[in-house]
Formats: sequence, C-alpha cells, structure tokens
Amino acid sequence: MTVSEFFTIASLILGCFFFLAGTVGLLRLPDTLCRLHALTKADNLGLGFIVFALILQSQSVLESLRLLVIWLAALLTSSTASYLIGRHTLLSRDRKDSHL
Repeated sequence: MTVSEFFTIASLILGCFFFLAGTVGLLRLPDTLCRLHALTKADNLGLGFIVFALILQSQSVLESLRLLVIWLAALLTSSTASYLIGRHTLLSRDRKDSHL
C-alpha cells in the first residue's frame, strides 16, 4: 500500500464518518436550527474529505480542478440554502410569537 492509497482510504473513512455524523444530527437534534447546523457543517467536511480522496486518485490536474470547483459550488449552494432555511425559520418563529 502506497502513501497515496493510505491517505485516500483515510480520507474516505473520515468523509463517511462526517456524513454519518450529519445524518445522526439531523435525526436526533431537537429543532430546525440545530439540525441545520449539524447537517451543513458535517456534510461540508464530509464532502471535502471525499473530494480530497478523489483528487489523490485523479489522473490529471484538470480533473483535480474540476473536483475543486464542484466542491466549492457545493459549499456555496449549501451555505446559501442554509441561510435561507434558517432565516425562514427565525421569521416564522417571530410571527408565531407576535400573535400570542
């Protein structure tokens, strides 16, 4: 086993661990904002480790750059979607509290 293969396997295991941790957080945490925080942080780290493992196994620099662009796009869309979901949750809570 080469050093590159070792880091690839380690990154894949870490990525799967973070995806699993995010899923557990989604299922076990009490409210929307806690679930959102756990899911976005863990999924971004999990995807980062998976992309790192794929970059180690890629055949060219162009493939590596494409993987990085995909990861950055996923980070951008994940943070934007999380912000919008969190904002909607807070605004709907404020509306409920003002009617009481």
